[in-house]
Amino acid sequence: MKVQQFLEHHGLNQNPFSQEDAQTDPLFQKLCADGTFHPAWDKIYGDPSNPSTAVVFGEKGSGKTALRLQIVDHTARYNVEHPDHRVFVVDYDDFNPFLDSFNEKVGWAGARPEKTLLKWRLWDHIDCILSLATTHIVDDILNEKAKGEVGPFQVAADKLSNLTRAQKRDLLLLATFYDRSTDIAQQNRWASLRRRLGFPNWRSYCDFTVGIGVTLALFGILFQQQSLNQSGRWWVWLIVLAGWAPWLWHQSQMLLLSWKVSRQIRVLDRRVNQLRSILSNFASKDLIGQPIPARDRSDDRYELLTKLQNILEGLGFESIAVIVDRVDEPHLINGSAERMKALIWSMFDNKFLKHAGIGFKLLLPIEIGFFLTREDKSFYERSRLDKQNLIRTLEWTGESLFDLANDRARACATNPDPSISVKKWFEDSISEPELVSTLGRLRVPRHLFKFLHRLLVEHCHRYTDESPKWLINRETLQSSLAVYMRDLEAYDRGLGTG
Repeated sequence: MKVQQFLEHHGLNQNPFSQEDAQTDPLFQKLCADGTFHPAWDKIYGDPSNPSTAVVFGEKGSGKTALRLQIVDHTARYNVEHPDHRVFVVDYDDFNPFLDSFNEKVGWAGARPEKTLLKWRLWDHIDCILSLATTHIVDDILNEKAKGEVGPFQVAADKLSNLTRAQKRDLLLLATFYDRSTDIAQQNRWASLRRRLGFPNWRSYCDFTVGIGVTLALFGILFQQQSLNQSGRWWVWLIVLAGWAPWLWHQSQMLLLSWKVSRQIRVLDRRVNQLRSILSNFASKDLIGQPIPARDRSDDRYELLTKLQNILEGLGFESIAVIVDRVDEPHLINGSAERMKALIWSMFDNKFLKHAGIGFKLLLPIEIGFFLTREDKSFYERSRLDKQNLIRTLEWTGESLFDLANDRARACATNPDPSISVKKWFEDSISEPELVSTLGRLRVPRHLFKFLHRLLVEHCHRYTDESPKWLINRETLQSSLAVYMRDLEAYDRGLGTG
């Protein structure tokens, strides 16, 4: 007996439980993203017009990635409905490029990742967020994606005229430090952005022009006054050097500044000479008093974060949502709870999490949630987790898992039928409360999907195509559950998930 026969008999055109990862699950993306929510969805998502922070701990398979996709999807819909008050979303879920650069700059040969990650600071996270947001903005501006239909998170071309000169300078400054596209050379990309913004920089060439002018004038004099003796020519070289002195002084300052920035932005690979070349395109007055990430502190980063918000406001984005996910996946972390803690713990700062106009959605593995109980009073005073919409465990009850299974089954129905239920797959001797209790033992959606898929396969293997049976009996349910729970316990012990 084939699984597809069983499903077609019950009015389904595909297996609702064949996929386990929301990110690659077409059924979730197309059919279930709008109708199936965790009971704590409202607390996590909040109000997009007034973004709030939420800190969520959940075990593997509890639906953290599904939550991230739903947050992005619902925010996109909000942006379409409110084109002048949009929310800019930063998907902070790929840590590998940042950790690679950080490890190269901070780590040393033979050092354990735990030792290296202990040096990760809050401003490293801010640098990552600024890089992701800046790269997204510059991509949109240079690729002119805003022609015609504007996407919910894209920069509209007609909004560029709303930027003031100071905001254009700030965007160019952010692009200097944080744009990390590899499509073209950074200098060429920066120059293209400057031209696209219409930001003049002729003043930055004044020192160079003076040097060229003095050199040409004096060599012209030398050519005309050939009778000038050798002993008098050293004065000419002094004057030439004096003519180039402002340019040389400016370049040495930019070189020193670039070296400091390259050392302090530890999550990106910034070449010193490349930074010097780009910074030299700013007039001196445009850099005076500006926050430069050249020190080992967060103050400059907060100011740059505020500048990013002002730029986005001019581009039609009223607020920012930063979604943190997949913390356990980077190869430098490798699922280690201690390494995850070293990476994430610096984010638990009330000033950072309550930064005006930004809502942080931290979707974190349950493994590091256990460290909360070991923290002292100073940690809780600094983090103020009581104000961050903290969800210590992303729990699913048997009832919520039963509803989730029914929603997915109805999404696969050949014809819309609200009466479709997985309860109808079982014999009448198995009551709904008993089935709900059984599903509750699976704890999270991923285990629910795995078990029901395995149960369908096990049931169909017991019968032939000529003698099919359309209801699952108690013996098959209990035996399949016992085998799955044994495998699950072995898996938990092997990974140390709690």
